Amino acid sequence: MRALLVLGCKVHDHGVSTLLESRLECALRIADQHRYLPIVVSGAGEAEAMAQWLVAHGIPKSRVVVEPTATSTNENIERASALLPEATRWWIGTSDFHVWRTRMWAWHLGVRAKVTGARTPAEVRVKNYVREMGALPHSALRVAWRRLKWRLVHYT
Repeated sequence: MRALLVLGCKVHDHGVSTLLESRLECALRIADQHRYLPIVVSGAGEAEAMAQWLVAHGIPKSRVVVEPTATSTNENIERASALLPEATRWWIGTSDFHVWRTRMWAWHLGVRAKVTGARTPAEVRVKNYVREMGALPHSALRVAWRRLKWRLVHYT
């Protein structure tokens, strides 16, 4: 089975941010083309708002699975996979600046995934690309450390 995972990001009191809305619009296009896909919305503080947005834009509530506890990219993927263990392939929707980090975590976690990046809105593009310049190497070091620890435990 395949499934769609939409990674969360900042929400405002009045609803989803422009960045999150771009991710949801991308997910909506995928969901419209693949009407059988269950959709997991993931993120602490934003998953409920994401689910409401999708339902308000025509996605049946029965297709939406809410994962409300993840606080990082790897937790989004880990917890979504745990919610739908029968999903053997994932389509992950995120932002364009976040694609490489998402692919790296999916690879590390053994999740077969196609990662699609929504275009980042102009007003937040520079800020997010600059942030990602630090976040990507940080995640790469975390992945390397986890893999090294695993090898040390299993091969000594």
